[in-house]
Amino acid sequence: MPTCLTCQQPPTKRDGYDRRGRQPCTCRRCRRDFTQLSGSAFSGYRWPAEVILAAIRWYLRYPLSARQVAELLAERGVDVSAQTVLSWVQTFGTLLAKESDRYRRRLGRRWYVDELFLCRGGKKHYLYRAVDQRGQVVDVLLRERRDLASAEAFFRRAVKRWMLEPDQVVSDHHQPYVKAVKGVSPGAIRIRTGLHRRRGETTKSVERSHVAIRDRLRCSRGLKSVIAGQRFLEGFEAMQALSRGDVRLSQLVPGYRPTMATHQQRVRAVVAAMQVLGARLSRAG
Repeated sequence: MPTCLTCQQPPTKRDGYDRRGRQPCTCRRCRRDFTQLSGSAFSGYRWPAEVILAAIRWYLRYPLSARQVAELLAERGVDVSAQTVLSWVQTFGTLLAKESDRYRRRLGRRWYVDELFLCRGGKKHYLYRAVDQRGQVVDVLLRERRDLASAEAFFRRAVKRWMLEPDQVVSDHHQPYVKAVKGVSPGAIRIRTGLHRRRGETTKSVERSHVAIRDRLRCSRGLKSVIAGQRFLEGFEAMQALSRGDVRLSQLVPGYRPTMATHQQRVRAVVAAMQVLGARLSRAG
């Protein structure tokens, strides 16, 4: 039985159910009425969490526009606008990404860092990305400038997010990386290399990881602003981590065995994992 959201006291059940089949409760101390889903992040929305999560998954996983997602929902009897779909992605994409971080596989200590140029209407944005030696995405950060402050902000964000400092940082010849690595992770060894090398370290792994985000943005109009773009990218990378297996689905989906699962079983496991992650989101999240 849920506790009161205001005073955290055990409630008293009331007779009957509301129109959505939820059992109403009344707090003994503050006399407030609530249900089991009142503390959910989806409380107050017209459509249930399953519909919202499906729209978010379609938008982040496949090269679909918000209008196309709205049309798919309309085929299933859900009438929403394209702006509503975008609002759901902006609101819950970051929350789902933070919740999925709890089930991510352990990161390696060799980071491959690179920046990606994104253009919209003649204006450039710079996407900083890093992957470890296994190809798992460490973090992403969208900035308006490609300078020392952006590089330092990216490394600080990545270290704070995972509470982990790299032992080695492999990057191209972008000069601000030198001071950024020294300032944020003084113990890390920076390896300066490039994409085309006959031997030794290269930036091929991080360059290859750019393909997914390039393909997703190619069919869209680009990222309108840095804030909205950052929220979208966090949700996109979380969805990619779920699909690639960087998130331990076996901890979210009972009975799922990743080594024995077929592609269809993995797709169904991702859907089930999204439902579990969504159920754990709260208003305070």
